[in-house]
Amino acid sequence: MPHDAEDRLRTLGLTLPDAPSPLANYVPAILSGDLLFISGQISRQANGAVIAGTLGEGLTVSEGQSAAKACALAILAQAKTALGSLEKIEQVVKLTGFVASTPEFREQPQVINGASDLFVAVLGDRGRHTRAAVGAASLPAGAAVEIEAILKVRS
Repeated sequence: MPHDAEDRLRTLGLTLPDAPSPLANYVPAILSGDLLFISGQISRQANGAVIAGTLGEGLTVSEGQSAAKACALAILAQAKTALGSLEKIEQVVKLTGFVASTPEFREQPQVINGASDLFVAVLGDRGRHTRAAVGAASLPAGAAVEIEAILKVRS
């Protein structure tokens, strides 16, 4: 197994998207001390189209996991833009995942596993993190999933 995060991405058949631009009046990432705070990244396809929909009403858990994985790739793209290299990530500290879902849907944690699993696959133990997975009535641009992250960076 490759040791470099970008090599692991390639081995998994994945590429980082361009770091998405903010949808409103905020910045995509802020470095404060040794913590990098990454704004919520909505689920987008490789071509930039929003992965939209509602879990429990048209989208399956598997489709939600794919949307969460897309959010994780966008988070890594933002981190690379901010830090210059994914190797500067010392630890994924926390993810907060928002899942557009019906009131009856109860599998938000399984959906956000799509992102959690990707971070561990790409970063190994550095990808293990604390987490919250929350249901939401609606997300920006109709996105199925939005995830924000806090990363500890190497000095």
